[in-house]
Amino acid sequence: MGGHHGEPYKVPHPSIYKVENVPQLLEVKEALGRQGLKDPWLRNEAWRYEPKAFGTHASRLNTMLFRGLGVGFCAFLVTIGVEYALGIGKGQGGHGHGDHGHDDDKKHH
Repeated sequence: MGGHHGEPYKVPHPSIYKVENVPQLLEVKEALGRQGLKDPWLRNEAWRYEPKAFGTHASRLNTMLFRGLGVGFCAFLVTIGVEYALGIGKGQGGHGHGDHGHDDDKKHH
């Protein structure tokens, strides 16, 4: 759909990912070793902890929380400006304040 831009994605060689380079996975490996177990697929999770490829936890959180905030705020300002320019919403917030039926009271007194 979107067309082809630049080189196709290059898959890195799996040997660059090592459990020993990731403290969290090293803890898992050692805990399994204490129980006499081994996880041959543990290395497959190492890419998740590569900050260059996947980002840090904080950067992913920032992206999730604040993506689109600037566009959304600009849309909010445009909406407020259009409503103000067209006079939309004026007189709807009074709920009983104003001249609604008060002229009748003056005529009868």
